Amino acid sequence: MGLELKYEEGQTPLDEGEKEGLKIKSITTQGELDEFEQLNIEKALEWTIRANLKADKILTEKFVKGLHKRMYGDVWKWAGEFRRSEKNIGITWTQIGLELRNLLDDTKYWIENNTYSPDEIAIRFKHRIVSIHCFPNGNGRHSRLMADIIIESIFEKKIFSWHQSNMVRANEKRTEYINTLREADNGNIKPLIEFAKN
Repeated sequence: MGLELKYEEGQTPLDEGEKEGLKIKSITTQGELDEFEQLNIEKALEWTIRANLKADKILTEKFVKGLHKRMYGDVWKWAGEFRRSEKNIGITWTQIGLELRNLLDDTKYWIENNTYSPDEIAIRFKHRIVSIHCFPNGNGRHSRLMADIIIESIFEKKIFSWHQSNMVRANEKRTEYINTLREADNGNIKPLIEFAKN
């Protein structure tokens, strides 16, 4: 029996080739997958606490990919590799490297020139990287952790609370989160910043 996944609104379906990248063949349900991914993510969180992260290392393609690999590498063979398929969200996969470089350069510029507040820089980064959708899966959780790393390691401020939710389960917090992302898509970043801080 293969991996049977059910997707909530705003989640990116995996294609069959990507599902083949599952390292733990005993996983057959969404609940089991969520559990193993969460354990892997907790290991990545512990690493971010121990690592001495600096802006010049964080705002690189190598770090973006490496963080995703740390978050999902125990579960997925393709963790840390850019997707090679079209999705229901995100840019054309062949443009990922270029668009990520543009985002990293823009973020460095925002920091150097105090273009926005620290909160807004971190959340603008989070919003743009999730809309690029670099990876086959895990983009939302990866983008939130990137925002937390930026706010804590670059600006030396407290990480975002994200309503104490990982936004995996369908509930009113996830719905509110998806709505704030849509607002940001339409140019209004403020609700997403407020959501992240609460």
